This record gives sequence, structure tokens and C-alpha cells, in this order.
Amino acid sequence: MTQTLRLKKNADRRLKAGHLWLYSNEVDIEATPLKGLEPGAQVVVEAANGKAMGVAYVNPNSLICARVVSRDPNMRLDRSLLVHRFNQALSLRQRLYAKPFYRLVHGEGDLLPGLVVDRFDDVLVVQLNTLGMERLAEEVVAALDKVVSPRVIVFKNDSSGRRQEQLERQVTLAKGELDGPVLMEENGVRFHAPVLDGQKTGWFYDHRANRAWLNGLVAGKRVLDLFSYIGGWGVQAAAHGAREVLCVDASAQALERVAENAALNGLHEQVAVGEADAFEALSSLKADGEQFDVVILDPPAFIKKRKDIPNGERAYARLNREAMRLLGRDGLLLSASCSMHLAPERLVDVVRGAVRHQDRHGQIVYQGHQAADHPVHPAIPETAYLKALGVRVFRD
Repeated sequence: MTQTLRLKKNADRRLKAGHLWLYSNEVDIEATPLKGLEPGAQVVVEAANGKAMGVAYVNPNSLICARVVSRDPNMRLDRSLLVHRFNQALSLRQRLYAKPFYRLVHGEGDLLPGLVVDRFDDVLVVQLNTLGMERLAEEVVAALDKVVSPRVIVFKNDSSGRRQEQLERQVTLAKGELDGPVLMEENGVRFHAPVLDGQKTGWFYDHRANRAWLNGLVAGKRVLDLFSYIGGWGVQAAAHGAREVLCVDASAQALERVAENAALNGLHEQVAVGEADAFEALSSLKADGEQFDVVILDPPAFIKKRKDIPNGERAYARLNREAMRLLGRDGLLLSASCSMHLAPERLVDVVRGAVRHQDRHGQIVYQGHQAADHPVHPAIPETAYLKALGVRVFRD
């Protein structure tokens, strides 16, 4: 017998509008005490009048106490529903991309809250970010086997979100064997992605379309790629004709991989690396009189929580100001943010302020967001997190 979760009066509005999350303050805890529910269990969600509205899994210890997995109260999230959802997700990606390198499952965007799957051909990297998904680990593997039949499945369960769900962080192999990076391709350029020990799943597919746009504008240019990670932007720029690329990152390990990825594409002569904090690198490059035609800013999220917004916006502002000082008379800035809490118009404000601070002119010539294999759920603004601005910065 499945337990129920009764909502307070009018607390079903967001659910009716299509949202998948329920907060603990929306639950009628007198009718259905949250503390009486087993963390990770599936429940039938009811409106205040007792009408069944769907099925969710719960975590009474989390602010988002329930995540809806189906609008049909008779359904359960099990292997069968996972197979159905994976097939739906796969059919979209196969329409979008000719080669099997993409995000296969994007959490709420694919109606599977708490689950991320990135595909590197026959290697799948899975993140179970919630307790409800963690409990289904075996079913996830079985369903992925049925739909994709990969050679290797990695559980990359080391995200910060797991701490909030009181889950331990670990990286394990759920299927097959793997002892190093995997070969993948994006925008016609090959990379070794460190799926076992790299950031997130080892690669950031979300900027694919933004990189493709920039690739068309770098031929013959001198390019600076800050927060380069393993060279997603910089190596692609070199492959598309950039005369010279400098990749800067604070991680020596990431920069070793930049060099490997440049060599993999026969570009080791065009790509140089520099190990440094981005802000320190900007000031020392300026002090050395260096100039670039294109500067790429793809920093980590400076704003993790709402309370970080003021400090985070100041950090974005400073970063963009300092980067613009390294552009020549007529340069191009690619300014990105993966902070969900930074509104797109605020990034425009950051760029506008930086342009004025340098007493230059700015023209926004490109506004990008996450690639189509990271679908946005129209009822959940949080699923639209990535922003990228292409800005021409010039003097009279």
C-alpha cells in the first residue's frame, strides 16, 4: 500500500502549472506527517480535497521534500517507467546529434528529477543526486542496459547536492571496466574526457552550441581561455584556426589534459597553458602588456545559493572588467555564467558596467544558453541555468 502526501489548501497551484517540486511548507503535516514517511519512498500526492495528483518520491529531511515522477497516481518509478523515459530522452538526442556524445538525461528537464546521465559513446556517466534516485540505482542500471546497452556505466556520485540529501560521495563502476579518460568528440574536435576524476561527469556538454558559435569567429586570432578546464573552448578555438591560444586554469591536472587534447588534434604548437588563479592571471597578463583578440570567461558558479547573489555579482563584475582590459581596440568577449541564481539580465548589466568602466563601447552580438540536450522544463526556471554573451568591445 503506497502512502499519501496531502497538500495544504491552494498548495497544489505550482503542481497544476507543471512544476515537479514540493516544499515541506506546502504539506499538510497534520493529515500526513512528513516525519512518518520513509526517506526515498514513493508516495501518492493529494490535493487538500483528497484528489490524487500524481506520484513523487520523498525526503522529509530536505527543503524540497518531494519530487514528482508521474502525473498518473497509478504509476510507480520503476524499471519499466525508467525504460520509457530513457527511450523518450534518447529519441530527442538522436534527432539532435549525429554522434553518441551528449547529455542523455537532464534531470527534471527529462522528467527524471535527481538523475543525470552523460553519454560518451559506449560509456555512460550517471549522477544520482537524490535519495529517491539512489534507492533506484539497480533499476537505473538495468534500464540503461536495456535502452543503450553500454560497455561501461560509471556512478559519478560526488556532487555537492548529495550532501544536502545526506548521501555519501563516491565514484564507482556499476558495469564494465575503465581505468582512464574516454575519447569523445564535440563540434568535430576530439577530446579525452576524465570521467572518473574530472569535474562533474568529466565534460560540460552544455556549452556545445556556444562554442560552435565562437568557433566561427576565431580564425587568425589570439585567444585567452580562462577557467579552461581541459580545453573545451581553447582547443576548439585552435582547431578552428585561432593563431594562438592561452588556456589558464588553477588546476595543474586540468592543464595537463589541455596539452594532451591539443596534441590529440595536432594543435600542440598553437595551444599554451598557464597555471594560475584567474584574477591573478588577468593582472599579471595586463602588467606584462599582453593583448588578445578574444577572451573567454567560463567560470564556475560564483553564486551557489540565493544569499551569495551580492558577492557573486561583484565577482562577475570584477572578472569581466579585468578581462576587457586585455582586449585590443576591437575585441570579442565571451562572457558565461552557470549560476542559476544570476538572472540573464543581470549578466547583461555586468557586461554593460564593465564596458563603461573601461570607457569603451559594447555590442552584444550573441546571446546563448545551454545546448538542446539540456532541455529546459518550462515550469521550472531553475532548469534554465546557463547564459553566454558574445560582446564586441571597441573604442571609437
